[in-house]
Amino acid sequence: MKYLGTALVGGPKGCRSLRVNMLQRTLKNRISCAGIGLHTGVSVSLTLHPAPADTGIVFLRSDVAPGVARMQARWDRVRASTLCTTIGNEFGTSVMTIEHLMAAFAGCSIDNAVVEVNGPEVPAMDGSAHPLVLLMECAGMVSQDAPRRVLRVLKTVEIEDGDRRAALRPSHEFRLEFEIDFEGPSKGPHGVHQRRVFRGGERAFKEEIGRARTFGFAHEVDAMRAKGLARGGSLDNAVVIDGDKVLNAGGLRYEDEFVRHKILDCIGDLYLAGAPMIAHVSGVRSGHAVTHRLLRNLFADKSAWRFESLVSDVNRDTAPLVAAGAVASA
Repeated sequence: MKYLGTALVGGPKGCRSLRVNMLQRTLKNRISCAGIGLHTGVSVSLTLHPAPADTGIVFLRSDVAPGVARMQARWDRVRASTLCTTIGNEFGTSVMTIEHLMAAFAGCSIDNAVVEVNGPEVPAMDGSAHPLVLLMECAGMVSQDAPRRVLRVLKTVEIEDGDRRAALRPSHEFRLEFEIDFEGPSKGPHGVHQRRVFRGGERAFKEEIGRARTFGFAHEVDAMRAKGLARGGSLDNAVVIDGDKVLNAGGLRYEDEFVRHKILDCIGDLYLAGAPMIAHVSGVRSGHAVTHRLLRNLFADKSAWRFESLVSDVNRDTAPLVAAGAVASA
């Protein structure tokens, strides 16, 4: 059977809907880049390869023995979540700071790819997903003859850790709302209390979220470096706030760039579920660790989720998918 077309994911008539690809996608060509790891400070090269349908996103460390080099980008492969997301395998091989690349895959609707990296960390580029999106666009993207899956959240799953909160709730669309409120000296004109809602879509990701850079506070840099983090951080790959000032010469890309970057991180971490989500996602002062706990708790309850094929669910009355030029022919 050959599958063609797209679908609309949305709610009742009159509600906003999101057009999504019904077919899996991969890269058309191999493409490479190089840069500095944000936390390790190590120079690394990154190559993105096309991959067959149903591969998912796979990381491959080319600087270690082939038998221990491979790891799936999946929620149950997360090994650390302090200021970044690190995945690893049973042999102790790991790759850190994968969240911006995973967000770029999600934002470009790439389901299958092999990520070859010759070091312990994905290069930081400019601290956002934008250069990685451009890389994928230069490589080109192709549809594959296999239906795309979505992960539908069926029951509410919540995490509360002090003043940090996050939740996944059933929804007819993907909706992500995030709120940040940082304590400390940076209560300047750009503010540290920001809230934003993102409703998904490739164009919206590229325009609203993808260019938002990682950020940090000048007074925290020494402490992070003492822990072996932020060794490659600079004004070229992060926004740095000192008191009420942004130290970067060009200032901010968006007035609320901080919360937009938090949404970017969350999108990247959620893509470790293995498929785009149909869920209402919310986060308050949360980060990598809370999002990873949210995914673990979701998958621990088999009644709280299910995978659905966009093609096979198009004609089901219970599915929130309305065919839009979709054709299935033998």
